[in-house]
Amino acid sequence: MAISPIGVGGAPFAPKPAAGVEATGGQDGFGKAVGNALDSVEQTQANADDLATKAATGDLTDVHDYMIAATQASLATELTVAVRNKAVEAFTDIMRMQV
Repeated sequence: MAISPIGVGGAPFAPKPAAGVEATGGQDGFGKAVGNALDSVEQTQANADDLATKAATGDLTDVHDYMIAATQASLATELTVAVRNKAVEAFTDIMRMQV
């Protein structure tokens, strides 16, 4: 038995994405978003490492730049770990559900 899609006037119903949200192919859009976020964290850490090297060699004129970059990298890493922990917790809860 086949289930036909709900339609309006003979055409299948397809909800429109919210304003500012790009309609992508499901997991592909989520995967890209996660990849972009991880690339951003990696770039932030690389910037902090570069400034730390400059500070250690004496090439950095303003130590505040390094402190700001190091704090940004630390916060980005903490946020990434918190999101990962919540995702693992959600997955564990789903796996415990009885069907």
